[in-house]
Amino acid sequence: MTEASHGSPITSEHLFEALEYLEDWEDRYRFILDLGRKLPDMPEEAKNESNFVHGCQSRVWVQLLETDGAGSAVQLQADSDAFIVKGLAAMVVVILSGRSAAEIVAHDLESDFARLGLHEHLSPTRSNGLHGMVTQVKSRAAAMVAAG
Repeated sequence: MTEASHGSPITSEHLFEALEYLEDWEDRYRFILDLGRKLPDMPEEAKNESNFVHGCQSRVWVQLLETDGAGSAVQLQADSDAFIVKGLAAMVVVILSGRSAAEIVAHDLESDFARLGLHEHLSPTRSNGLHGMVTQVKSRAAAMVAAG
């Protein structure tokens, strides 16, 4: 997970506070890029076709793992070959961190992004890629709930 200045993992509350505090979009982009740099490395073996996000201009992988069996918190891993996309993936990881698959399915990430005005400041291809990433995360979480 990414680290806040005090050494503990950044929470979604910290993420929203930081991005809402940074009014200038250049500062917000730098913050998002920094989140991507701090995202833990995704194991190379997880960068496979089943975790590949289709519809993105860049290469993106997302993996969901239940930490302690059905209904437990889900661990998200993500990576991208594009720095800004890796930062956006890190945002998704931070926002959904610690939630169960059912909570991930129910969570409205799009309203989180709207709250931050994210789509207005991303190119259409980046917005589509972010939407593809969210769709894949939610469908994987829904499959976990169904298999539960």
